[in-house]
Amino acid sequence: MSDRSPRRVSALVSRLRGWSLLRWRVLGLLSAMLVIVALPYLVTRASTEDALEADTWVTHSAEVKSLAYQIAFEIRDSESAMYRMLDGDNDPAVRDRVEFGASDTPLLFRRLHEMSADNKAQQPAIDALGVVVNGRLALMKQALLRYAKGDRAGADAALRDSGTLFKLDELIRAIVDNEDAVLRQRRANAQMRSFRNDVVLAITALAQALLLGIIVLVSEWQIGRRIRAEARENRAIQRALMILQAVREPIALLDEQMRTLLVNTAFSELYGLPQREKRPLKLLQDVGEGAWSDSGLLQRLHDVLLHDRELWDYEIKQRTVDGMERHVLVNARRLEQDDGEAPVLLLTVSDITARALVEHQVKELNRQLEGKVEQISDANRELEAFSYSVSHDLRAPLRHIAGFAGKLERHLGEGVDETARHYLDVIRDASKRMAELIDELLVFSRLGRGALRLQTVDMQTLADEARALAESEAAGRRIVWKIAPLPVVVGDENMLRTVWQNLLGNAVKYTGQREVARITVEVRRGSDGGYTFSVADNGVGFDMEYADKLFGVFQRLHKASEFPGHGIGLANVRRIIARHGGRVWAEAAPDQGATFYFYLPPADQTGRGAN
Repeated sequence: MSDRSPRRVSALVSRLRGWSLLRWRVLGLLSAMLVIVALPYLVTRASTEDALEADTWVTHSAEVKSLAYQIAFEIRDSESAMYRMLDGDNDPAVRDRVEFGASDTPLLFRRLHEMSADNKAQQPAIDALGVVVNGRLALMKQALLRYAKGDRAGADAALRDSGTLFKLDELIRAIVDNEDAVLRQRRANAQMRSFRNDVVLAITALAQALLLGIIVLVSEWQIGRRIRAEARENRAIQRALMILQAVREPIALLDEQMRTLLVNTAFSELYGLPQREKRPLKLLQDVGEGAWSDSGLLQRLHDVLLHDRELWDYEIKQRTVDGMERHVLVNARRLEQDDGEAPVLLLTVSDITARALVEHQVKELNRQLEGKVEQISDANRELEAFSYSVSHDLRAPLRHIAGFAGKLERHLGEGVDETARHYLDVIRDASKRMAELIDELLVFSRLGRGALRLQTVDMQTLADEARALAESEAAGRRIVWKIAPLPVVVGDENMLRTVWQNLLGNAVKYTGQREVARITVEVRRGSDGGYTFSVADNGVGFDMEYADKLFGVFQRLHKASEFPGHGIGLANVRRIIARHGGRVWAEAAPDQGATFYFYLPPADQTGRGAN
């Protein structure tokens, strides 16, 4: 024990030094990452905030000038309407213009005063504008009173005094000029802040380049150090190689990371390692194609290294590279190295028996199959959850797109040109189509999750309802229907209603190019008691080469410009029929119509389909 204690102390000191160096390296790396990532983020964020602030002030100034111009317009419009009244125009709309200007102008002025409260240089002009506005409005009311009393000359004099005593144009021009001057100053300040941010970004880029250079140098130094350590380990392996090769019992020497420093010929033959040539270090659990992957054994071997214990006759079943399943006894003990390096593990293996392989292979295959089935089930559940989540999460940005498109159109008002109006129409149409696609995807997702509500369902009633709905959407067309008497089945009424609406709706849609559309619905009962329904039409049909795409989500065989739709209706049909335990298929030829079939099993088998 006295010889072993100094070695343990030396090993402990060496390990503490290694941890200390590792800690400082990690701290340095984290600091470098903080400088490289955080500083550009902060500077970019400041630049973005400055840009947003500048845009806000531009909008604010535009609104102030707009209010000033609108006040002038309201006053002049009211006075113009008053002059028309004096000229004998008794149209009530003219009088409404006079009264609207008198009531709306004070509200506009109050809003202008509130928005200019932050600009002290603007206040004198705003106050003067308030005097002029009140004076003009007062004379306007006086003119109205005189007009009501029949004194047209007095009303005309009051209006003329309004324009003479209370000048409006110069005040409006002064307010606009003041707002432009403030805006120019704010823009100059924003440019100065942007220049400062650019300087900080340049300094940050230099710091990043310097830190990256330091990291590269340190990494190269660490790689060199590791290469030298591996060279020392290889020399130790060469010294022990002759002794190890002479023993016929499989022996391996492992380092503290459970890597094979040395193995003898017996170990190489048993576990498929190269014998004579130089070998790279290899983890024990990677040796022998999984022969050493037992976690319990690996934990015990780690305990032997860490706590200086010994492992005696640990029995384990292994499959070696020769394809045989063996029962072996594993023994292990820790060995201290004379040069003060970390201890190593001496591992010996004794082959005590051989086991038959058939039973083990069957159990292993069954276990793997169960795992695959579980993985497929999990994947299907995750896919359903993903589809449902994506469909819901897409609604929020879609509402933003449609909402802000409307706000933009209202903001532009009458000033919007034809190109901008076209762009807004495209945005609205695309948003509407996207919303419809999301709704269809939600329906498709719900069809896969909701429980079947089995009950007796009158298929004749569902077909008639679907026929009426399809005809209402094809007003003016000539459609000849031939619907055979349909039975009562057991199923989910709402889901089967969706089936009929999709199939009959498609039949009406794809016969739209026919002068007379002919749609036939038939049913036949099979020997097992199930029913096979068919919907035939004389429409455009399709090429059977692409029939496998018919029932896929968002799969279409015709252009949307020819036949509108989203390509999910038949996918819903297939899912619904599959959930009822049936199946769906189609037969067609180009320009010769199509026939869609779906089979529903007997009542005692309904609902046994895929979920």
